[in-house]
Amino acid sequence: MTYSLIETARLNEVGPYAYLRVVFERIADHPINRIDELLPWRLMPVAPIEQQAA
Repeated sequence: MTYSLIETARLNEVGPYAYLRVVFERIADHPINRIDELLPWRLMPVAPIEQQAA
């Protein structure tokens, strides 16, 4: 499951580390019926892959 999240973030041109960090920061207070808002293509833009390499 973790590999799937990382690859989905990459496919959406979102840095996996930044994406997972944002999700982990928000998930505890996030309503379960709106969990789809935390998917990479729905979440606010986080650091693109190019920025993480720097």
